[in-house]
Amino acid sequence: MNYTRYSVMKNMNVWFVLIFFMINLSANAQISDSLDLVIQQKERDLKALQEQQQQYEADLEEVKLERIRLHLKKMGVPAIRPDEELIMHSAMALVYDDHHKQAKWVAHMIVPDVSAGNIGRSNDFRPDPKIQNGSAVEEDYFLKERQPDGTYKYDGFGFDRGHLAPSADFRWSAKALSESYFYSNMTPQRPGFNRVSWAELEDVFRDYIQRHPETELYMITGPVLHDDLPVIERSINKVSIPEWHFKLAVDLTNSRAIGFLMPNKLCEYPVDYYAVSIDSVEQLTGIDFYTHIPEPLQSELEKMSDPMPWITKSEDSQATPIKPSSLPPNHFNTVQAARYVGRNDEINVCGTVVSTKLSGKGNIFLNLDKSFPNQIFTVSIFADNVPNFSYSPHEYLKNQKICVRGKVYNFSGTTSMSIKNEKAISFPDDL
Repeated sequence: MNYTRYSVMKNMNVWFVLIFFMINLSANAQISDSLDLVIQQKERDLKALQEQQQQYEADLEEVKLERIRLHLKKMGVPAIRPDEELIMHSAMALVYDDHHKQAKWVAHMIVPDVSAGNIGRSNDFRPDPKIQNGSAVEEDYFLKERQPDGTYKYDGFGFDRGHLAPSADFRWSAKALSESYFYSNMTPQRPGFNRVSWAELEDVFRDYIQRHPETELYMITGPVLHDDLPVIERSINKVSIPEWHFKLAVDLTNSRAIGFLMPNKLCEYPVDYYAVSIDSVEQLTGIDFYTHIPEPLQSELEKMSDPMPWITKSEDSQATPIKPSSLPPNHFNTVQAARYVGRNDEINVCGTVVSTKLSGKGNIFLNLDKSFPNQIFTVSIFADNVPNFSYSPHEYLKNQKICVRGKVYNFSGTTSMSIKNEKAISFPDDL
């Protein structure tokens, strides 16, 4: 009897446990279902917020693009002639030359957003639909033939499709960046020029914006066009090959402007050597730039030609190589000096002493035009020759324009000259 009661009670306990477990399981399932519903709702809310953010960012981008177009028309485009048509895209304006099959000029703005922009190259080259008679096309630069394996064989004509308004200046806007690949924004550039010299010039202005985030730049870029230019013979539109390209910049915040005029080749001089005034480019091209900037500010800006305020801080200790036309007969600048490496004859090399060094062994080194580690011409005065000077060369010559006479040689990749006394140094008054 006791055994039977124990057995019944044991079975009842098992049932109680099972019932309790089932109740808890059911409750946990309900809680789990509720949490799943909460998660699903949160995911829907997050997706809606993301879509809302994307729409907000798209709307903000359109407002910024509209502002740029407004500012370009107000301050940034040249005078439009009666026979010209102003073409406006999302963030650049241009006038197209149908005869040369490229723009006479392209105007755009570099804004602080470029510093944080991270949109990559789109490479979607295509004709500009706004050019009435049709812009240049791919077949003006190269031909391509599809191979059996699906790849393409390219037959290039020897010229890059050089951007006038750089795509990297629009890396904050996918729409504007894509439109920079219109063929109306392309000009034939020799590979060394496009990939090195022109690229270095483009970097100057993006670096400038990073150092001056309070400002914006009004840019105008173009080829120097005239009737006697050669053409790409294999191009279907016979696109003209410019001999020179120009790029202009105006910073209204700091009342600063500059122009650059560069030959269409790998340039032997540093970028700052090609700095010119906007006035001089107007005389060369016949285009009236920045005509909407009020006088007398316009006149003041268009006379400026000093590149130093535009150069990055890492290049502050430098000077522009002296123009060859400014030198006396049989005198050469620091870039030209490289042509005389290894010759037996002595020449005169002129430049600005931008940095000096007195070594622990008593040797003196003078860097002309570019400081270490970017030096392009170094003058050495070894310790046993220092007593031949009536002054301390590393102190007295700093920041002076000088000419040195001697034989030119290459030392560890730098064009160099060793001098023995102060008679090897002259101070031309007209430099």
